[in-house]
Parts: sequence; structure tokens; C-alpha cells
Amino acid sequence: MNNEEEIQTTTMVNTKLIDTKENNENKQQPNEQIVMNYLSKLKNPFITISVQDVSKDLHIGINQAYDLFKQKDFPTITIGKRRTITLAAYLLWKMSKKGV
Repeated sequence: MNNEEEIQTTTMVNTKLIDTKENNENKQQPNEQIVMNYLSKLKNPFITISVQDVSKDLHIGINQAYDLFKQKDFPTITIGKRRTITLAAYLLWKMSKKGV
């Protein structure tokens, strides 16, 4: 094997490793990419939504929505007695629960 063939072989091996790594990264976070693409189109991606909005979106009762907001894994923001969630956090949570 001459010097040029070694360089070509090494380049091909390195390219395959990089491509594999990039493909693994894309497979690990497709939900986040979908949400980020959606949020990039909004004027204000930090819009907060209320318990009522979540209740309507999930088609559950208001009491169940309040119970959801009390769960540890649900990313809420509590300001005084008011509970809200940012749209970005809600979409990420929802997609992680759907298993999309």
C-alpha cells in the first residue's frame, strides 16, 4: 500500500465515523428538533399557557389538569398561586410522553 492509498483509506474511515456519530445525534433528539423548528417560526417562543389551555389541548377535565400541574415531571412555573408552563416546555413534555 502506498502513501496515497493509506491517506484515502484513513479519510474514508474517519468520514464513516463522523457520519455515524452525526446520525446517532439526529436519532437521539428528533422531538427537540421538531419543537425547535416550530418555535423558531413563532414571534415569542416563551409564551406561557394556563391550566385551562392544557386541559383543552389534552381533552381532560380541569381537575385532572391541575393534578398534572402538581406532578414532579411536569415543568410548571408557579407565580404566586398561578400555575403556568411555557409553550416550549409543554411541547417537549408532551412529545416525550407520546413517544413520538
